[in-house]
Amino acid sequence: MSALHAGNIPQSLFSLPALEYLYLETNQLSGSLKDIPDPLSSGLLQIKAIFLSDNQLTGPIPESLFQLTNLRCLYLDSNKLMGTIELSSIWGLTSLNQLDLSNNMISLIDKEGDTIAPYLPSIEYLGFASCNLTKLPATLRYLDTITDLDLSNNHIKGVIPSWVWENWKDQLHTLNLSHNMLTTLEKSPSLVHMTNLDFLDLSSNRLEGTIPIPVTGSEVVVLDYSNNSFSSIVSKFGRYLTNAIYINLSKNKLSGRIPASVCSLNNLDIMDLSYNYFAGPVPSCLIERGNLTVLKLRENRLRGALPKNIGEGCKLQTIDLNGNRIEGMLPTSLENCQDLEFLDIGNNHIVGSFPTWVGTLPNLRVLVLRSNQLNGTIRDPHSVSESNRSFTSLQIIDLSSNHFSGYLPSEWFEGLKSMMNNDNKGEILEHNYTNMVSKNEIYQDTITITYKNSYFSLTKIQTTLKVIDFSDNSFSGPIPKSIGRLVSLHGLNISHNNFTGQIPSQLGNLTRLESMDLSCNHLSGEIPQVLTSLTFLSWLNLSYNNLTGRIPEGNQLFSFPYSSFEGNAGLCGSQVPKHCDNPGSTTPKLIDHQESKSLWQDRLDAILLFTFVGLGVGVGFALAILSRIFRRVEGWICKHFCIHMYV
Repeated sequence: MSALHAGNIPQSLFSLPALEYLYLETNQLSGSLKDIPDPLSSGLLQIKAIFLSDNQLTGPIPESLFQLTNLRCLYLDSNKLMGTIELSSIWGLTSLNQLDLSNNMISLIDKEGDTIAPYLPSIEYLGFASCNLTKLPATLRYLDTITDLDLSNNHIKGVIPSWVWENWKDQLHTLNLSHNMLTTLEKSPSLVHMTNLDFLDLSSNRLEGTIPIPVTGSEVVVLDYSNNSFSSIVSKFGRYLTNAIYINLSKNKLSGRIPASVCSLNNLDIMDLSYNYFAGPVPSCLIERGNLTVLKLRENRLRGALPKNIGEGCKLQTIDLNGNRIEGMLPTSLENCQDLEFLDIGNNHIVGSFPTWVGTLPNLRVLVLRSNQLNGTIRDPHSVSESNRSFTSLQIIDLSSNHFSGYLPSEWFEGLKSMMNNDNKGEILEHNYTNMVSKNEIYQDTITITYKNSYFSLTKIQTTLKVIDFSDNSFSGPIPKSIGRLVSLHGLNISHNNFTGQIPSQLGNLTRLESMDLSCNHLSGEIPQVLTSLTFLSWLNLSYNNLTGRIPEGNQLFSFPYSSFEGNAGLCGSQVPKHCDNPGSTTPKLIDHQESKSLWQDRLDAILLFTFVGLGVGVGFALAILSRIFRRVEGWICKHFCIHMYV
């Protein structure tokens, strides 16, 4: 239906005795299915299809629905239905061809010893995802017409039986057993012959051993084995998967070199081998041939230089090689990948200067070069005229923990047009790929960044997220005022550098800023009052600079702790130990060390005087001896306390 409908299912629909097809999916219908008339008594015995997916329906599923012997299609998935259903009652729908009960709050029960119905329905599509199953229903092996089966997100334990591959080898198209607790495959097959299989998802289980590779004649193949404990794969697996468009082997225990047979995957669109133990070089065909859209080899043990001969027509949109041991320089032939959006080569051993030429890639959104051995300035000093045409789409740049140095030219930041865009409409960085039988599938880019003093992974990167991290380098000179034009910036980290001069008041224009770290530099002068206008700021670190004067009060600045300002001897305010002379003063009230010591001694003497009077001379004599000890301790405390405060 084109328009959304809310409220209960209109009972008037069930007064139509000739009703055969009921399509009400993807609406906002609520209420209980028990509120509708009994299909048996309302004359709906001829109904053939009921589509109520993606609504807000609640309550149990009426038993009378499972007595509609003419029903061919029943879709109740993605609601809030509850209760317990015995599988034996479902098999009574002898005409049933398609059934989906997924993603509700129901529990399916397959009772031991149940008599298998002599005539099982000719079911082709069966969706039992999130139905609280604890085992593979025994009856399934007798469904000889099944083509698409979804048992994902259940609690199924133990072994994947061999009859899955044997009984269904000629008919099964899609099989989803992901997000269960399966541990092994019966007979441990390395190859499974499945004539028509085009979608196999065994991800997020506890499977070990060898990855089962389907030998299939399908024109499109999607395979996901991620989040398991597989330790090996057939070395020639690529020869059996020439029609694969998506292969995800991430987060397993695969080791050795990446098999050379990956070069046979001519139709592959997305490959994810991340979080394994692969070693050796990156196969040149994965990059130089440029057929892939997504190449993710993150967190392995790959080494050597990157392939250099990337040809024109490169289709790569994502390259993620973070956390390996890759050496050498970035190949300039990456310029041929004009569709590149995401480039993460952080935490490697990349050398050379800042790759200014990457800025010519028109769609580049994410650039991560952190923790490498790059040096020099971040741009060619002779390319200032081109800087306004560089990195126009960039939203996240991380150059932290390298050896960059020199001034940051103001002109360079003026090229970051995407960070100047105040548009609130955001999307997620993702890639669509289509399986011919199932729905469109989505693969999303991920990134690990330092944000608000925490190092964490983003599994969904919003296009509205804008972050700059130049920390832990040797940049010097003033902070460019042009950063203040990046009005959609959320995170700014330039800590642990050699910046000098004052904090630019233009940073007060960054009204969306949530995290700012300028710590461990040589900044001087007062903290600009305009920073109090940064009402979204939840993390601030200005520590260990040479800042002076009163800390501005108001909004978030008033709430930040001492650690945000420590290491600035000249700062005063309620957040630090030094208080200002008066509300209007910007000069901190400094306490002389001798004056402080005298004050402590006067107070101690006064206490002892009253003690002598109250206790008498005898006890007072003993206290007089203790007084000398206390004064030595007091002198040590005062000395170290003042050094900590003012030095």
